[in-house]
Amino acid sequence: MENSRPAPTTLPDPPPLKLGVLRTLARLAIIALLAIGLHFVFVWAENWILSNEYGWAMPGLLLAVLVIYAVLIAIPFVPGVEIGLSVLAAGGPGIAPLVWVATASGLSLAFIVGCTVPIAWLRRVLTDLHMIRAAHNVARFEAMPQEGRVAFIHALLPRKYCGWIIKYRYVNLAVLINIPGNSVIGGGGGIAFLSGLSGTFRAPLAILTIAIASAPVPVAIWLFGLKLPWA
Repeated sequence: MENSRPAPTTLPDPPPLKLGVLRTLARLAIIALLAIGLHFVFVWAENWILSNEYGWAMPGLLLAVLVIYAVLIAIPFVPGVEIGLSVLAAGGPGIAPLVWVATASGLSLAFIVGCTVPIAWLRRVLTDLHMIRAAHNVARFEAMPQEGRVAFIHALLPRKYCGWIIKYRYVNLAVLINIPGNSVIGGGGGIAFLSGLSGTFRAPLAILTIAIASAPVPVAIWLFGLKLPWA
């Protein structure tokens, strides 16, 4: 059984609000710059592939695009579904299984990173933003053993309406990954990251869920040879 740590009775005094907001903006800026840089490299490589002028480099470029795509989709708020469709449009049905592997790998990477990030990091972000009540709840959650965290989150939700969110969390994870426009709520990478950070998912089951949830579109394109309208 995992040892629990006592929950802190008091949190450190929050920094001035302006400083806290600047810290949060700096964190977001780093993520945004990484996403923008990878996106530019991705678009450049994709256009090079579509130009058909460098056939000899096609396998290497496709591999590079898939690796960049896997890293890119792991970043929160990146529209992974749209990027995945553009990769399928560039490579055709034959590359669909590789797109599936890259998608599942990228989202699994985001989940694993979430598992390894200390929950204290989230508490510091909330404290910086003067969200003290939320920071206290995170501190209590952090001090709990693994098996107590699901019950704690369940207790915070209105049971009549939202208890199923925790009870069927793996199904909800699969649904959220596939919702169009999910980049508004963090994208597939953000959803997977927070799932890992929450500590309420078993890694093997979560990664299996991610693999199944990311399969339908690439597998359908591969099996039935479907062609995207803009391809």
